[in-house]
Amino acid sequence: MAGTTTNISIRMDSELKAQAEALFAELGMNLSTAFNIFVRQSIRNGGIPFDITVRKPNTDTIAAILETQNIINDPNVKKYNDLEELFAVLKDG
Repeated sequence: MAGTTTNISIRMDSELKAQAEALFAELGMNLSTAFNIFVRQSIRNGGIPFDITVRKPNTDTIAAILETQNIINDPNVKKYNDLEELFAVLKDG
């Protein structure tokens, strides 16, 4: 697909750009090359070349989160200020 090139301008957060440039540099390419790969794959796939989803925790993770919240809010559960205090209690049994 040879031909003339054109410039485009994309706005993004400067920290995001820096992170992307660092990642792509590790992969041996620059941001422009990475973007071109993305666009070519999008054209080949007829859409975004990866799933765009909302990450939802599974039931085990939700249960663990709820258990943690219950422990935090339970006044009968002993709380520790630091690891040393916890280890002292564990050591003394």
